[in-house]
Amino acid sequence: MRTYFNKLLNPSEQQKQLPLIYPLLISLFSGAIFSFALAPYYYWWLALLSPALLYACLRKRSARQAFGIGWAYGFGLWFVGAFWLYTSIHVYGDTGAALSVVMIAIMALAMGLFTAVQTWLYRRFFPETPLTFAPLWILFEWAKTWVFTGFPWLFAGYAFTERYLDSYAPLFGVFGVSFAVILLACALVEILNKKVFWIVPSALLLLGAWGAAQLDFVQPKAEKPLSVSLIQGNIPQDLKWLTEYQIKTLMIYAQLSRTEWGRDLIVWPESSIPLFQSDIEPFLDAMKAQAEKSGTAWVTGIPYWDQAESKIQGQPMYYNSIMALGDESEGLYKKQRLVPFGEYIPLSGMLSWVLPALQNDPSVSGFSRGASGQKPLLIKKHDLGSAICYEVAYPNLTRRNARQSDFLVTVSNDAWFTGTAGPWQHLQMVQMRAKENGRWFIRATNTGVTAFIDHNGHIVKQAPIDRKAVLRGELPAMQGETLYMRLSDWPVLGFSALLLLLGWFYRPRKVDVSFKSRR
Repeated sequence: MRTYFNKLLNPSEQQKQLPLIYPLLISLFSGAIFSFALAPYYYWWLALLSPALLYACLRKRSARQAFGIGWAYGFGLWFVGAFWLYTSIHVYGDTGAALSVVMIAIMALAMGLFTAVQTWLYRRFFPETPLTFAPLWILFEWAKTWVFTGFPWLFAGYAFTERYLDSYAPLFGVFGVSFAVILLACALVEILNKKVFWIVPSALLLLGAWGAAQLDFVQPKAEKPLSVSLIQGNIPQDLKWLTEYQIKTLMIYAQLSRTEWGRDLIVWPESSIPLFQSDIEPFLDAMKAQAEKSGTAWVTGIPYWDQAESKIQGQPMYYNSIMALGDESEGLYKKQRLVPFGEYIPLSGMLSWVLPALQNDPSVSGFSRGASGQKPLLIKKHDLGSAICYEVAYPNLTRRNARQSDFLVTVSNDAWFTGTAGPWQHLQMVQMRAKENGRWFIRATNTGVTAFIDHNGHIVKQAPIDRKAVLRGELPAMQGETLYMRLSDWPVLGFSALLLLLGWFYRPRKVDVSFKSRR
């Protein structure tokens, strides 16, 4: 191994490259270890080592070879990093174990193409330098938020949540943090290759992070914080949508909330009411009356059947939604980002043999996409920005919902992934969203992790996972806007594009020294 890396990093050995199998295996391994940089493992240094190994493996390789190396890295990254999907596919999707693994492998091969195309472009059109590798990495992370509806997971910047480099988040968002991480990783390779110049930009990045940490973009409002109770019912996923268990689910949440009436706000998680609002109007009326009587605002996740819109569209319009009722509260938020196999089943008729159990689950089939530009919920004369489940994985969507809001709420049901890294990675994303937007985030979930997160992304309180719980806390209203909230991802995307344009313009040119060219 040492012999290989000496040849990999030493320009004098350019003509003595080892067989392609070595960088392929190293890239596969480096991609596989990346997820251990994230929650719940927190080996943050792997977020530097993993891309550094990929960068080193690409030295002096052809574009075709780079495609294969990148694909190996991407496959390892997604197969290991998203293996928590196995629980939802096998356990709750009634899919065989072998087929479940095959499906994850296919997903990893598909998502791995992002890295494959990235590395191909890097070696085909740009010079070998961190100043082209890092911007390409960022542009492809950004592409994962919208290509084929997006699967914005496993970003390098998340490994530094609550760590030194996350001070870039209020300025440039998670992509700004990722840019710093990847540039430092590549610079490390260059320094080991005796290009000591890269100590300078590395030091500037670290110094810039310190300087960014000194900036204050937001301040608390001169108002008393709201007293909030987050309810975690811990309803097993395989029971949640059974007809005979629906009333019991309601009773569990109602019982847990019995002692909380009189507080400013009570929040129930995503789909804590496992029935459409049209099927349960007497219950909603009773809860609303109880909330108004006790001076409490009540926010709950609920499947919403918009009957008026259904008549206009000529088809049922179902939404995964958050509803606000009770004292000085109103509003309805419809989820905007639907995750394939999470909110709906693509090509459901053709895939019924693959995921039979999911076809009849209202939580994952047939939901419609909510409109953009929805108003925040109104709670006690405060604007409460909303995000449902995986919407917090989309930085710009959360940013839009956070604007003109005093604080943020996200409701989720991660029972699909009980016992895996998925819920913890999900929580880490909420922390980053809080840091980016300078707003407190309250997170109510069915099985965990329910938490209060402050405007700096720190977890103030959290409930034990996989247990019934009531989490009480104070929720301060914030004012002001971070630079990221004002400008979105455009500064870091524009800077990345500029670096790539300069890199392409100044790329090495091949000179024709053949006999005919000299005649």
